[in-house]
Amino acid sequence: MSPVLRPLRKREVMPDFVSQALAARGLRDRYDARPPYQRNDYLLWINKAKRDETKRGHLEQMLDELEAGGVYMGMKWGG
Repeated sequence: MSPVLRPLRKREVMPDFVSQALAARGLRDRYDARPPYQRNDYLLWINKAKRDETKRGHLEQMLDELEAGGVYMGMKWGG
């Protein structure tokens, strides 16, 4: 019997302000090098925030983590 698969999460669309921020900090290649689930998680985290201030905070954390490497959503990551 095959295992029950969880449905895939909806693929998030990258807002222009995220794309522009990645380009401005020269981090698009590092973003693209992350696994698809991480890219989608970051975008979901940014997109679901209601307040602009929160969106900016999430974006800044993503950019800082991409710049630092070895970190994903505040956790050590070995990719």
